[in-house]
Amino acid sequence: MLQLRQRLDRLPPKSPERANQIAATAQLYGISVTTVYRALHLVLKPRTAHRSDHGQPRILPPSELEHYCELIAALKLRTTNKSGRHLSTGRAIQLLEEHGVETVQGLIKSPKGLLRKQTVNRWLSRWRLDQPRLLREPPAVRFQAENSNDCWQFDMSPSDLKHIERPDWVDPARGEPTLMLFSVVDDRSGVAYQEYRCVYGEDAESALRFLFNAMAPKTRSDFPFQGRPKLLYLDNGPVAKNHVFQNVMQSLKVDWLTHTPAGKDGTRTTARSKGKVERPFRTVKEAHETLYHFHKPETELQANEWLWNYLSRYNARTHPQRETLPTGGLAGKYRPGRCEGYVQLGTILSVRPGAGIPQGGC
Repeated sequence: MLQLRQRLDRLPPKSPERANQIAATAQLYGISVTTVYRALHLVLKPRTAHRSDHGQPRILPPSELEHYCELIAALKLRTTNKSGRHLSTGRAIQLLEEHGVETVQGLIKSPKGLLRKQTVNRWLSRWRLDQPRLLREPPAVRFQAENSNDCWQFDMSPSDLKHIERPDWVDPARGEPTLMLFSVVDDRSGVAYQEYRCVYGEDAESALRFLFNAMAPKTRSDFPFQGRPKLLYLDNGPVAKNHVFQNVMQSLKVDWLTHTPAGKDGTRTTARSKGKVERPFRTVKEAHETLYHFHKPETELQANEWLWNYLSRYNARTHPQRETLPTGGLAGKYRPGRCEGYVQLGTILSVRPGAGIPQGGC
């Protein structure tokens, strides 16, 4: 191959003799022309050469430069506002040289002219101390209850209808009540139960009445949703902060958990799991409440009857995640509906012995 390369180097680049030389070599050794070309690429192929100190800083020992980079990264992170603006690397170096940074070890100042912006930026990126990596969200850790009635997600949302013509009650001093949509979703099976209620804001009394109806046995056979959950997951609204609500939950031996507000736990998105209860809200408002343009309900009872008719079809839809029966049996291509999965999980009262509604519980 070396002799062939030397002969080819003496020929012009467009000379047809080059192809003849390669074909003769391939015929001599009994190999293909492609193999000869591949072997020629490996002959005298230039290799990358690095200095002996490649990958190591040369202006300072690695430990000292890393300490300076950590201080600069901390300055940039500490000065970041909600718009994403922060101190530049050059300005941070200038502050470190002129004024220094007060740390636990004392005041640390950098000698002037020692640190360059290009050098610091390169090592910030190599040591993963740059802004994109420091502000990157950690991997999402989603949770799901092991059994139905282990966790319910609870939330309220104003209806797109806003008001009804004949509410059950009106406070003359407060005007017309708002039509609110109350919802609980079983965290395991995804079964939803919702009600319309005319309220003046998110009050705990209306929430407790709704939760009592959600826990109680239903008169409709297509609504298996009942029982007492182990945990109620809700947002940090007026209901969760109400002492009456907290006392009732303690009496029922139901734990409640509120999600961490956004921005209170670093860069992590804190309210990701609330989507299980937000998704039925959007579905009902898009697929059901949009029909109110043709015919509006006049009373709260009528609105709830129409809503429950739609929810019976919504809960009968296929389960969004599992393709095997939750009890462990193989289902093949059969995917149980939400309500059916709720029952198959041994939900309702069999999940927790004696977890029914106590007499006079609410």
